[in-house]
Amino acid sequence: MKDYLLFQLYGPMAAWGDTAVGEFRPSHGHPTRSAILGLTAAALGIRRHEEERLRDLENSCRVAVRLDSPGEVMRDYHTTQVPPELRKVRHYTRRDELSADKLHTILSQRDYRTDSAATVALSPTTDPLFSLRQIADALRQPVLVLYLGRKSCPLSLPLLPRIVQADNLKSAFNAYPSTTTQLQLLTDNLRHYGQGIPAPEQTRYYWEESETSPGLETQMIYPRRDRLRNRRRWQFDNRSEHYAAEAGEE
Repeated sequence: MKDYLLFQLYGPMAAWGDTAVGEFRPSHGHPTRSAILGLTAAALGIRRHEEERLRDLENSCRVAVRLDSPGEVMRDYHTTQVPPELRKVRHYTRRDELSADKLHTILSQRDYRTDSAATVALSPTTDPLFSLRQIADALRQPVLVLYLGRKSCPLSLPLLPRIVQADNLKSAFNAYPSTTTQLQLLTDNLRHYGQGIPAPEQTRYYWEESETSPGLETQMIYPRRDRLRNRRRWQFDNRSEHYAAEAGEE
């Protein structure tokens, strides 16, 4: 039996950053490793400049995702006022930027996932520096504000972290209810106001190559660039992500 820490991620909007080129900022269809560990780091109170602690967290966990609802893509036409880049001039806050003498506007298109819901499973590596119990406690009482990829994407349900023992990853996911089921129960209790998110026809699973007992048969392997190398420089390494899909419940 192995220990797994499971928790849910749901919000009206989420942004799981993909490789960005130019003014287009796409989003993956499910939470990335870097986004999940970034949220976990915030819960633990690890700041972005604490490279050593971020690296310790990076080396402590394997990450897997069950996509309970893929949601839909929403594209935002985004404008931002910024000062010109000048030598020996550094702006430390947004207020500093807006107080500059001259401002110009940059344009971008940013993708979001609406009504996306996922269940995350963390499993420890051989010699973790952060335990699952420590992470679970932090997710219940986070030190910093948590959001789903961007600050404009707040959580809309509690994370509900739970440590379970299971023979494999699939069994661990089976022990944790789908987020869509919980949303349906919530809307039913609110005097039938609105409707929950319908369960998808297929449930999709994503896990890392180092997962020794997934309990799932790999259907595809994707290259991902979401393994943290250097947070300050926004550098990420490649990894392989395994994928499988199963028919949803009728």
